[in-house]
Amino acid sequence: MGRLFVITLEGSIYSCKHCHTHLGLSDDIISKSFHCRHGKAYLFDKVVNITVGEKEERMMMTGMHTVVDIFCVGCGSIVGWKYESAQEKAQKYKEGKFILERFKVLGPDGSGYLLSQEGQVSGSDADDA
Repeated sequence: MGRLFVITLEGSIYSCKHCHTHLGLSDDIISKSFHCRHGKAYLFDKVVNITVGEKEERMMMTGMHTVVDIFCVGCGSIVGWKYESAQEKAQKYKEGKFILERFKVLGPDGSGYLLSQEGQVSGSDADDA
């Protein structure tokens, strides 16, 4: 394995809760009104220091999407997913965008997000814009 290059962000940063690797900036958040099986999730225009998994079709509350899971380069933890494509015309705005699950990242103030009972969506990584 080669040398790992990690991008250091400046400003209001979201980072991996396990290894504190920087993942995204508050300025790059498109929406905070998304949900996943662990609770809240944020839609980002861009993120850094991630690797992607295999493409897969996933049924979500807003329809079928092609997604790839995204992993922290620092520790390999799954931190969310990237929308590759959406079948529904109204969902096309998500293509190429990233979801960071709040349960899996630290906020700009270093705080984590606690799993809540209401955040337990059964069966799919639900989202709602």
